[in-house]
Parts: sequence; structure tokens; C-alpha cells
Amino acid sequence: MLKNVFKYVIYFCIIAITIYYIFNLVKNINVPVKYDIPQYISNIDMDSDGIDDQTDILNNAREYISKKPIYKSKYYTSGYTNDEYGVCTDVVAYAMLNSGYDLMKLVNEDIIANKEEYNIGKVDINIDFRRVRNLSVYFKRNAISLTLDLNDIENWQGGDIVVFKTHIGIVSDKRNNDGIPYLIHHANPFQKNYEEDVLGFYTNEIIGHYRIS
Repeated sequence: MLKNVFKYVIYFCIIAITIYYIFNLVKNINVPVKYDIPQYISNIDMDSDGIDDQTDILNNAREYISKKPIYKSKYYTSGYTNDEYGVCTDVVAYAMLNSGYDLMKLVNEDIIANKEEYNIGKVDINIDFRRVRNLSVYFKRNAISLTLDLNDIENWQGGDIVVFKTHIGIVSDKRNNDGIPYLIHHANPFQKNYEEDVLGFYTNEIIGHYRIS
């Protein structure tokens, strides 16, 4: 009896994984189209590399996902990941770090100065900046808050940061046929594409849309 149950569980897992990959393949067949929407250019270049912050964050998010990190939540005494693993918050952390913003330090300083806003029992600089809940508070306090309406496509720009109830990612400059941008993110261990046309599927989950000022 137990063998049969185990066999059915295996079959179910195989079918679920197959459906996930087919879904990913189908939704990403939609080729990004070119919209006549001017790309926002920041007037700040925090790391003085000759590239504005908005473009820098976008480019560095792509650079991070190009390494195809494996989804796994781990604790690092150095704060930032130093191996092939990572989670959704690491996409944002590395995109910003390589643009001149050390989120580990910035979030820690903001938490210490505003503990009541974060509602954290024990402050840990090595992990606090890698939690969606904390980043949601940080960006709400320190970045420009933008529209949550995906129909307002001109105000969704590559390099923006989008926060969901339990997830976070970077807005792409690629758009689907409706003008809605792709999402650069890292969501689960089975993810095949890290830049996807999925933002529309998360509409009811979006709780924040920010731009670094």
C-alpha cells in the first residue's frame, strides 16, 4: 500500500514539474517588443563609473542572473553570498552593490535608527538585508515610491525595484505586447528563465514599486 502511495507521489511530482516547465516555455515564447517609451535616466552615478544609477542597477541585475544562481536560502557570515546559491533578495542586493549601494550596511543603519519601523527582535547585519520584509520597509523609507498600476506602463522602467508580499525583483526594460515589462528575479529552485514575462501574473501580490533617488 505504501509503495503505491509513494509511486503516485512521484508521478504527481513529475507531472507538476513538467507542467511548470511547459508553462515557462510558453509564456517566454512571447518575444519582447520595442515600445516608444523613453528609458528613464538617473542624474546620479553613485559609483562614478560613467553609467547612471538606473541603468547600472538594470545592467548589474542582468550580470548577476547571467551566472544562473541556484535557488537556496543560506546564511553567510560575510553577509553577501559567496557561492553559486542565492535567493530573490540577492538579485537586488548585488544589482545595487555593483552600482555603489551597499544594502547590507544601508539597511543595517536604517534598522538601528528606526527599530520600531522594522519590528525586529534581534538585529543581524549579515541577514537582515536579505529579507523581503526588511527591504520593503527600507525602500518605502528611502526610495521614490511609484505606481502599482501595471496599466501605467510608462512609469514602469527598467532598473526599478518591485516588491511583492513575499518576493522582490528588478523591472526589466524588455516589454511584452501590452507594454508590461518583464521581471528580473529568482523565485524558486525550478526556475529556468530569470528574466520573464510574469509581472502581470503577480498583480495582486505587488505591494511596492520603487526607484533609487
